[in-house]
Amino acid sequence: MAEPSAHATPTVASLAAELPPSHGPRVARPRLQDMGLSPGKRTRLKRLLYDYGPGGGTLLVLPIDQGLEHGPVDFFDNPEALDPTYQYQLAHDGQFSAIALHIGLAEKYGHEFSGTVPLILKLNGKTAIPSDAQSFSSLTGTVEDAVRLGADAVGYTVYVGSPAQDRDFRQFLDVRRDAERLGMPVIVWAYPRGEAVAKKGGKESLYAIDYSARVALELGADIVKLNYPVHSEKDKESPPPYNTLDLTPEAAFRKVVASAGRALVLVSGGEKVSNGELLAKVRHSMDAGATGIIFGRNLWQRPRHEALTLTRELHAIFREYAQPLA
Repeated sequence: MAEPSAHATPTVASLAAELPPSHGPRVARPRLQDMGLSPGKRTRLKRLLYDYGPGGGTLLVLPIDQGLEHGPVDFFDNPEALDPTYQYQLAHDGQFSAIALHIGLAEKYGHEFSGTVPLILKLNGKTAIPSDAQSFSSLTGTVEDAVRLGADAVGYTVYVGSPAQDRDFRQFLDVRRDAERLGMPVIVWAYPRGEAVAKKGGKESLYAIDYSARVALELGADIVKLNYPVHSEKDKESPPPYNTLDLTPEAAFRKVVASAGRALVLVSGGEKVSNGELLAKVRHSMDAGATGIIFGRNLWQRPRHEALTLTRELHAIFREYAQPLA
């Protein structure tokens, strides 16, 4: 794959070359042939992993579902990003594996980039207005919509631990059945939420995120999107043995990836951080066995030339983790 374009920025050094060494040996990623995929799913995932983006079996995904999930507040840092064409053009010029968004944006803006920017259609969502106590994301699209729009995967949020998870699991069952019937890969946004989670270490604890990784695998995810666990004093409230574990962030994430089993892992970016922090997180995630990243605000909240320069650094890292298809 050719490198993404970017304006020359002589003050920006190659941050990837300055990253600290990784901790421990690299963990092997699941291979497509070991995942029990139907021909349709395997074909679509092969396009995302090898034909677009950095290639080599890695994933670089640009999400723009935040307008629904958070509201327009996320676009104040970079007003140009309020127009979804900004993200589409960034995904195109930065040679991303895919863009992930809801049906309205896919229908209104995606046609200009059909065949050049692969689509992950997000199928459910909610606003940030209600509290997270009863978290549940209703359907906003269907797998049939994804096929019609030429998508290569669909995304679905599961709120693990929410009092509404019984409805969530039933709703996801219908999505999974349609995806199997139509050969569409399923990416699960696995997020711990709810009062019970808050009382057992919180949504950022290793317990909660590790549990969410396993839930996504058990429910039938092909890929799972996960946050990095954050160590805090609240970890003492987690169930045993999590309340006694004292792991580095890298070791904790390796535990999470192991719990995801043969589901590929995408690392969530979260709020914008410095370039150095972001690139270090990517390298540690890939060492732990992640397949790639799904970073939104950390890229499109930056001016275009800065985002493309950073994307070049990401491509350079991913080239180090390339693996053959077979």
